[in-house]
Amino acid sequence: MAVTTGILEWTLLSECPIPDDVNDLLIRGEEAVAAYKTLRDSAIFTNKRLIVRDAQGLTGKKVEIYSLPYSSINMWSTENAGSFLDVNAEVELWTRAGHIKVKLKKGIDVRKFDKLIAEALLSV
Repeated sequence: MAVTTGILEWTLLSECPIPDDVNDLLIRGEEAVAAYKTLRDSAIFTNKRLIVRDAQGLTGKKVEIYSLPYSSINMWSTENAGSFLDVNAEVELWTRAGHIKVKLKKGIDVRKFDKLIAEALLSV
């Protein structure tokens, strides 16, 4: 079993259209459901997993792709922004690979995000 070092953390800035080139990453029967803009790339929810593309380096030509199958998620929690001064909502995922924290910037509907995870994990 692979274990991530520390807590893996991503920040999602806004919902965005599903990138055209994501189809190259999908397997037969897998469909992209929603996408979110990250600092330099995107996070894509499919009906089978969460894919996070992370452009790296000065030019952004090096891209690391994280693929989190929903079957590896044991538990999750969501926390909405509590007041007008709190601009982030947070999602925490406990997985077989470790603990993952996802920060949602103001404007992202945390309950829609929560429903995406619930649909993926509980509709089996």
